[in-house]
Amino acid sequence: MQTLTTAGPALLGLALIIAMLLVVVVVMLVRAASVRTRARKGDGGDSAMLSMALQEAVNKLKAQERQMAARAEASERLAGQIVEGLTSGMVVVDRDGAVQTVNPAARRILGLDADVGTGLVSDVLRRVPALADVIGEALRTTAPIVRRTVTLEGGARPAHLGVTVSHITGAHGEKQAVVCLFTDLTAVVELEERLRLKEALARLGELTAGLAHEFRNGLATIHGYGRLLDPDALPEPARTYVEGIRAETTALGEVVANFLRFARPEQFAMAPVDLRAIVTRAIADLPGATQVTTCEGEFATVNGDDVLLRQAFSNLVRNSLEACAGGTAVPAIVVRGAIEGSDVFVTVDDNGPGLAPAALNRLFQPFATTKAAGTGLGLAIVQKVIVSHNGVVVAGASPAGGARFQVRLPIHYAS
Repeated sequence: MQTLTTAGPALLGLALIIAMLLVVVVVMLVRAASVRTRARKGDGGDSAMLSMALQEAVNKLKAQERQMAARAEASERLAGQIVEGLTSGMVVVDRDGAVQTVNPAARRILGLDADVGTGLVSDVLRRVPALADVIGEALRTTAPIVRRTVTLEGGARPAHLGVTVSHITGAHGEKQAVVCLFTDLTAVVELEERLRLKEALARLGELTAGLAHEFRNGLATIHGYGRLLDPDALPEPARTYVEGIRAETTALGEVVANFLRFARPEQFAMAPVDLRAIVTRAIADLPGATQVTTCEGEFATVNGDDVLLRQAFSNLVRNSLEACAGGTAVPAIVVRGAIEGSDVFVTVDDNGPGLAPAALNRLFQPFATTKAAGTGLGLAIVQKVIVSHNGVVVAGASPAGGARFQVRLPIHYAS
């Protein structure tokens, strides 16, 4: 009994130790489980945060892509609008000579069809070979072509273009294409020509007016003495000489009067006038013109001198009448009016023998004539009158086989 009592405390102590160890193990297990739980929770939060960050980055990239696409589309649309809206013509040709772009202004200036598309520059611009040659020169060289004037023939009147050709190069400096920009300078060139002609006419008038007056005074004296002589009181040979003096001095007097009319400055009485009425009156005033002349088309009101314009158109119709008189066909003259933009065109066509190519360059020069009895001042006076009215007169071939004279005058618009 004493032995059992002595071992009891020992057993009790052992039991307490075992219980404490169990408690420690349980606490450690609980802590480990808690750590694993927290670890699992931490891993899940990091994954969620990573997914959200990736999704946000993707959304930003997509938004940037949409913005870049919108900007690219807007830039392309703006570039297209600029090309379409240019008042200057633009032709883009790649390095192989193929046309890539022709804007509407180029089609209008060059008179190209609306369906003209891409192709070799020689084919697309076959109607305007002079411009195609300039582009071809730019393709063969590396230097740009700046402010070159190109004249296009073949139309109703020559067209003058101011041309600039630039190169488009790649990243390494290699030639990719050329861009040809051109502007219609026809109105500017014609204005310069009219100014030069006005200055030349003014100088000619100053130099020759005095000389012509002296000639006229001498001729008047000779003609007056010739009129004082009575042919009936003279012998037969002398009578013939006097009549010849009278005829020649009269003819020379008309030449001098016409030359003075051409050379001296005119006093213009400018006012709005009906061009159809002027042309009709000019035809009616010429003997024999009404029967062979047809007046048709659309005319307009111009600001001009009624008398001088009537004289100019009278000279043109008279010139056609005299040209047709030597032919075998029945004379036929057509005076046709047409309005284009802010100008009115009056064309005089005849079925006479036409104009020799060699005579075209000097047709409007004083004393230049192809007629045996002509003075060579009629067309010179026409040019002076038309140029003084800020117009242009040109000559060429008529579809009827004869000559064609075309007058262009600015239309007068009431303010």
